[in-house]
Amino acid sequence: MIVTIVGGHGQIALLLAERLSAAGHSVRSTIRKEEHEADVRAAGGEPVRVDLEDPLSDLDAAVEGADAVVFAAGAGPDSGPQRKRDVDLGGAVRLIGAAQAAGVSRYVMVSTVGTEKAGSAGEMGPYLEAKLQADVALSKSGLDFTIVRPGPLTDDEPSGTVACAAHFGRAGEIARADVAAVLAAVLETPQTIGQTFEVMDGDTPIERAVATLA
Repeated sequence: MIVTIVGGHGQIALLLAERLSAAGHSVRSTIRKEEHEADVRAAGGEPVRVDLEDPLSDLDAAVEGADAVVFAAGAGPDSGPQRKRDVDLGGAVRLIGAAQAAGVSRYVMVSTVGTEKAGSAGEMGPYLEAKLQADVALSKSGLDFTIVRPGPLTDDEPSGTVACAAHFGRAGEIARADVAAVLAAVLETPQTIGQTFEVMDGDTPIERAVATLA
């Protein structure tokens, strides 16, 4: 399987590239900066220079021939509302168009919990609104989507166990490495197509937790 990860230098993206490449898959990871190439190669990915905020930057070439795409890009916590719209929403929508144009039907979105609170979340509002609109756009795209909504992220050691549900209604952290493992499992589980779910720390082995979503 050939997987294009957009936002390829992010922490989850690098962990996912490492996991996928170790399993024998080919990974293309989009990056904005040349200095990120070494990190991507060390994780087993092929770096591809793409700037989601530049309409002339060639995202289509990064997607062409892929079997699946993963949107893992983000403007970051220190960015303003406009950049969040440009990257978290605009970048995700741009990837939808590139996937459609290339005939790549499988699209996995890294979203977030809390999107239902977008209108009343204060400083987090623009980020949650951008994520919500991106999720809606993907769900209406006609692509074979899965939307993964992790809880607050940590750098803890992976536990290998999680809890997955359409909506928990409660807070719950999750290690970035466990999110990467969930994404890898989703790509290997066609039954997750059409699913939107939250994921956080739990007691169920990841592959079993993902399989129960079908």
